[in-house]
Amino acid sequence: MHERPPKVLVTKIGLDGHDRGSRVVASFLRDAGMEIVYTPPWQEIPTVVKLAMEEDVDVIGVSSLATDHLIVPRLMQALREAGLTDISVIVGGIVPDADEAVLLAAGVAKVFHPGSPLEGIAEEVRRLTGARRALNA
Repeated sequence: MHERPPKVLVTKIGLDGHDRGSRVVASFLRDAGMEIVYTPPWQEIPTVVKLAMEEDVDVIGVSSLATDHLIVPRLMQALREAGLTDISVIVGGIVPDADEAVLLAAGVAKVFHPGSPLEGIAEEVRRLTGARRALNA
């Protein structure tokens, strides 16, 4: 029996409408054999949590180019409150070092900066998916 490919929700929360990077990453992950659930910009945290639950995603990728990464700790809290602690969250975009530390302390699995190799993102998604599925086996 074949295991299903990693399922990734690629989203933008808050008011950041710069979606080119998220579209590039989503397309690359899709081409790498992953199942992608893509949202348009300006998503609200409850919507992302509900979609993650309904779609049974392995990983949530949040793109931020305009400081909306600062609301990701609220996303992490909402995921905990919904009992979705097994879903990993990664963040990509322009994230200053001090903010990266805040995100990691909130439970974000990894932060990718501009210029990060796309294959490195795919490898991390595969690793996180494997860990989630092993935990839930």
